[in-house]
Amino acid sequence: MSLEEVFFGRYHNFVFIGGTGSGKSEIALNFARILAQKGDKKVHFFDLDMTKPLFRSRDALEPLRKLGVEVHFQEQFEDAPTQVGGVDACLKNEDCYTILDVGGDSVGARSIGGYAGWLNRESTGVYYILNAYRPWSDSIDHIDHTLAQILGVSRIRLSQLRMVNNPHLSEETDAETVLEGCKRMDEILAPYASTSFACAREELIPALREKTDIPLLPLHLYLTYEWNEE
Repeated sequence: MSLEEVFFGRYHNFVFIGGTGSGKSEIALNFARILAQKGDKKVHFFDLDMTKPLFRSRDALEPLRKLGVEVHFQEQFEDAPTQVGGVDACLKNEDCYTILDVGGDSVGARSIGGYAGWLNRESTGVYYILNAYRPWSDSIDHIDHTLAQILGVSRIRLSQLRMVNNPHLSEETDAETVLEGCKRMDEILAPYASTSFACAREELIPALREKTDIPLLPLHLYLTYEWNEE
């Protein structure tokens, strides 16, 4: 199986869900980057995260636009949840790639319940982001609880999910942190499921490839803020 098949399968629609802080927005942004660089279809990116004011895909709007990605989001008024239009039309269009970055809890996931008919088709890949270092996915009970809430309101079938491991602690995460996180998640999920691939910052990939045969998605970090920068 090629790396492209590991990461993208045969999908033209991609949905990213997971607990707040799982890194799903960074992963969604990197999917958009890679798909845009393929250049075979227009990429539409929908930021549907209405659950937090920071670390949202819309904060990386300009880098995506420079790659030719069409970015869609709806400005919020205070705490009022608002939904951007055009999702249905893009999900139906096989001549483009559509990426949905969904809010990180059951409140955010409720926003995609109306699209379940399209999201449960073979043309859609639904990626659930896990991190053994975070309390909502550090045990099978925590994963089951969080996932049940998200699937219940989004109406996505469990069989649609592809588990993705994004083991990180902070900007100080090194290759050993990633490998230990992968080991922990494998132990947590067995024998219930397996992860499709793991993610790590792009500068860690060379060291990781020397130590594991796990498929790895290199992450360029888009969502950085002034207080994170040296």
